[in-house]
Amino acid sequence: MLQRVQTIWLFFATAAIFSLFLFPYLQVINPDGTSKAVKVTGVYESIGGNIVQTEPFLALTIVTVILGLIPFLAIFLFKNRKRQMMLCYICIAGILGFSFWMVQTAKQVLGNITLQTENYGLGVILPSLSVLFVILALRGIRSDEKLIKSAERLR
Repeated sequence: MLQRVQTIWLFFATAAIFSLFLFPYLQVINPDGTSKAVKVTGVYESIGGNIVQTEPFLALTIVTVILGLIPFLAIFLFKNRKRQMMLCYICIAGILGFSFWMVQTAKQVLGNITLQTENYGLGVILPSLSVLFVILALRGIRSDEKLIKSAERLR
C-alpha cells in the first residue's frame, strides 16, 4: 500500500537526491576574488557579476537523475517487498559510490586548494541524508514483511 511509512522515507530520499541540483556541495573563493561553486551539474563561477557555468558534468548529472529515480520507483513496488528491498540496497550502494565520485570530481576541479569547513555547502550532507532515509524505509519494509509472515502463519 502506498500509505505506509516507507513511502514517505523513499520520497524523502528522492527529494534529497534531487536537491543536489539546487545546492552546491563546494563553494570556494579564488585568489583573484571570484567565487566558484561546484554542483552536480558543473562548476559555476562568478564572472563579471554573472554566474556562469564554466565546466559541465554531464555524466554526474545523468547518474544523479538515475539515483533519484531508484527510490521513487521502489515506492511503487509495494506488492513485491523483496524487489523493493533489493532496490533499496542498490540505491544505498549507488549513493555511496556516487559520493566518492563527487569527492574525486571536486578534487580534480579544485586542484591544490585547501578546503575549510565554510567551503562545504548543503550538497555535502544530502547524499548521507538520503542514505539515512533509505535505511529508514528498509526498516519499514522489513516490519511489513514480518507482519505479513505472521498473518500467514495464523491462517
